[in-house]
Amino acid sequence: MTTDHSLLVEELTLGYKDRDVIESLDLAIPPGRITAIVGANACGKSTLLRSMSRLLTPRSGRVLLDGQEVHRLQPKAVARTLGLLPQSPVAPEGITVSDLVGRGRHPHQRMLSRWSRQDDEAVAEALETTRTVDLADRPVDELSGGQRQRVWIAMALAQRTDLLLLDEPTTFLDVSHQVEVLDLLTDLNTARGTTIVLVLHDLNLAARYADHLIALASGRLHAAGPPERVLTPETVHAVFGMHSRIITDPTSGKPLMLPIGRHHRADAQADA
Repeated sequence: MTTDHSLLVEELTLGYKDRDVIESLDLAIPPGRITAIVGANACGKSTLLRSMSRLLTPRSGRVLLDGQEVHRLQPKAVARTLGLLPQSPVAPEGITVSDLVGRGRHPHQRMLSRWSRQDDEAVAEALETTRTVDLADRPVDELSGGQRQRVWIAMALAQRTDLLLLDEPTTFLDVSHQVEVLDLLTDLNTARGTTIVLVLHDLNLAARYADHLIALASGRLHAAGPPERVLTPETVHAVFGMHSRIITDPTSGKPLMLPIGRHHRADAQADA
């Protein structure tokens, strides 16, 4: 099963005050696939995600959700199709895990409607999937950073949207939990055909889990396509200013980036 919703960016320019962060950007998100956005700090990754989810109005250009300008649609209508987990979400003071996850159901509830069995099922499934059932009655502000991040992901899953945007969803997680979360999102994509867009800092995790990579450099699109085409030494140098070697990951068969620091550059050149 694959969702048929389309998400396009056309001639998009975004910024804050007197500074442009994204300039004249065009891109298409492949429906039903996992897309990872990568790039150096302050290159516009989070800004792009905020605009795609209707939170930031473009200076020019547009974001199209199923052919309609997302910034002209009603917020609740967008939220029933497209979910967002921002980079640093803030929970209301004292709210419990189950109540926070339940807030993911708000876009599906109409005026005067009651909490339904479907809402209960969505929350229970999200807690189970993220392994946060045992945290359900605890206040969110008492949790560790890793626990809190999994709870926020549970809220996003409870929303049950066909498109899901996540800004650095593996933040605060140790390596095993990073892999667990990305496996979880892969399962969601496989089982439901959910279109998933992730901002990730780890290039190798991005290449391993994504079907499609978008590499941004200084607010512009540098490269987009399958990891095998995008993750090259030339792209790594252009986007991150770093020398690297790309090999094939023996586990996934995807490209694997090996950074080359200045102390090892001469050895790498000799081996080449």
